[in-house]
Amino acid sequence: MSPPERPREGRPPLDLDRAATTPLRADALEAMRPWLGARGANASAVHGGGRAARRALEDARERIAAAVGASPADVILTSGATEADQLALVGVAAARPGGHLVVSRAEHPAVVRAAERLEARGHPVSWWAPGPEGRLDPASLRGVLRDDTVLVAAMRVNHETGAWNDVAAIAAAARERGALVLCDAVQALGMETLRRDALGADLLVVSAHKAGGPQGIGALIVRPGVDLVPQAWGGSQERGRRAGTTPVALAVGFGVAAERAANDAEARGARVAATRDRFEAAALALAGVERTLPAGTPRGPKHAHLVVPPLCGDGETLLMNLDAEGVWASLGSACAAGSLEPSPVLLAMGWTSERARSAVRFSFGDEQSPADADEAARRFERALARALG
Repeated sequence: MSPPERPREGRPPLDLDRAATTPLRADALEAMRPWLGARGANASAVHGGGRAARRALEDARERIAAAVGASPADVILTSGATEADQLALVGVAAARPGGHLVVSRAEHPAVVRAAERLEARGHPVSWWAPGPEGRLDPASLRGVLRDDTVLVAAMRVNHETGAWNDVAAIAAAARERGALVLCDAVQALGMETLRRDALGADLLVVSAHKAGGPQGIGALIVRPGVDLVPQAWGGSQERGRRAGTTPVALAVGFGVAAERAANDAEARGARVAATRDRFEAAALALAGVERTLPAGTPRGPKHAHLVVPPLCGDGETLLMNLDAEGVWASLGSACAAGSLEPSPVLLAMGWTSERARSAVRFSFGDEQSPADADEAARRFERALARALG
């Protein structure tokens, strides 16, 4: 196996890691600028500066709510999707002590780790297995639900494989037993029309930086009437549901990005899927490269999750060679970066550890063109040849 080369000079990198983060939109940045400077008052203050900041904050909240078909009063702003996921899971569990939770190990680590902590403390958790195609089967949920089930976690688009879940059908099954549904929709915002009520989600999680907004802010959208115990105590911010000074500048950027993401989301998703498919077709023509998901599996438009030949060593080696070619990809969730363990998502799908270590995630955004897809495929071919050499 040849050592990875240094990136070649004069070639712009191709960012195919858009499931990890996206560039900050220019209009979001411009909207944020005043609140990063002299106008950056605390939105809880009662003076004129504070009142102006409050108006900007509530305008942003309205935009975020509109992007998912919810009311502004339903939106709890958080430090990101990780906090939002954990507030939802732990907050519901605290409101109904001893209530049974249903969680898949294919969920984002933010959900899985929170469920593991609750289980270690004696909270009953059933680990709902996805099918071999990486999707959660609504029919199989009925065999996992119990009379004391209080919450089911079901993400819309898997963060690693891109597998798409029929959350509305899952929610219908959960409602038969009176259970709430938590839907992590981070990978779906801006790529499909998201409506909280159409999904049947009682708790919906979105993130700014996955849809052209700033890093460091997310939202938990809670259906009215859902009992949720706060996990951050102190001030009365976010209607007493999450204490701490709300970052006005980040909220403003999030509001602009969420509004833009919701506009023409279906058309954007179709464009991204076409670029992804173009790259994937060229990649699959290379010897030994396979899809993670079976052909025809419903999935979000961003993800091309591929398995490379075992002779490449592992995905980490290929990733270094891709980086040398100026292609940014990943092994899975950015939250698991640096881990030597195989993907828990693939293990949950029934993969062996060895095969799971040979998977690489490419993910696309609306800024990438068909020409970018062609160039990425050429660079991938060179990186693969070097890994095999």
